[in-house]
Amino acid sequence: MIRTGQKVEVGFVAGGDLKRAAQLEELGVDSLWTGGHIASRNPSPEAMMNLARLSAVTDRVRLGTSILLLPLYPPAIIAKQVADLDRSTGGRLVLGVGVGGEYPQEFRACQVPIHERGRRLDEAIPLLRRLWTAQEISHDGPFYAMRDVKVHPAPAQSGGPSIVVAGRKLPAMRRAALIGDGWMPYLYSPRRYAASVETIRTVAAEIDRDLRGFEWYAFVFVNVDSDGRRAREEAARTIGGNYNQDVHAMIDSVAAVGTPAEVIRKLRDFVAAGVRHFIFTPVPGTGDADVIVRRLLDEVLPEVRAERLPSL
Repeated sequence: MIRTGQKVEVGFVAGGDLKRAAQLEELGVDSLWTGGHIASRNPSPEAMMNLARLSAVTDRVRLGTSILLLPLYPPAIIAKQVADLDRSTGGRLVLGVGVGGEYPQEFRACQVPIHERGRRLDEAIPLLRRLWTAQEISHDGPFYAMRDVKVHPAPAQSGGPSIVVAGRKLPAMRRAALIGDGWMPYLYSPRRYAASVETIRTVAAEIDRDLRGFEWYAFVFVNVDSDGRRAREEAARTIGGNYNQDVHAMIDSVAAVGTPAEVIRKLRDFVAAGVRHFIFTPVPGTGDADVIVRRLLDEVLPEVRAERLPSL
């Protein structure tokens, strides 16, 4: 449960720009994130490699994957890599995971049937936690059966890093409620985020799960400009190019774009819906992402953080 008075935390997707990552840490952000693909339609880094790069140039911020397509990887390899990185960073990692699927060629490349991705993720999440005990384990699951396996040493964080479930649909919400440590949707409106919070709380209540300590993230595309129309157009063009679709009609619902006042209102709506940790991706079009970051940090976020948080 998020307690009244707790502050809203702020992170940014750093991508492969290590200089920017170091600068963002100096500016006082709470977290830095990297996504990644194996074979997507757009060039991108690989998530675990980029997480390692971020760990080498930062000292304080939490570091996370947003997201790691866990079904594409053997869980024992991820367990080992994450444990090593968590120890080297002094326990600063968060593992954001999801099923992917928008790029079927990635599943063909990794020889993973795309229709198995949800079941593989459901099996891998609890298996990672068992592997992070640094005790010898055996596992009888349909995808990752293993006998007498010990992955050690353990991560720095007791029990391992938080595993935050990303996604947009009901199976992802249920997965977050049943076996996740947090929820991280993307391309959501505040209203849809509020509905997802209620769904997760309802599913958790069905199994008497206490959600104290559960983490409520939102991955939000953002563009702050004195010209609100220009901010919307640039963001829609950039996001639409990434996902190969026209997003102009929904840009005001699923992104925080516009003038500083408009972005403040949108982020306040997200906070009221339940968001407690933003993961921002600036979408400047032909503009300067650093300008967006400074406007967010200097003009927008102080106003958003000034309000007292409602309890969840």
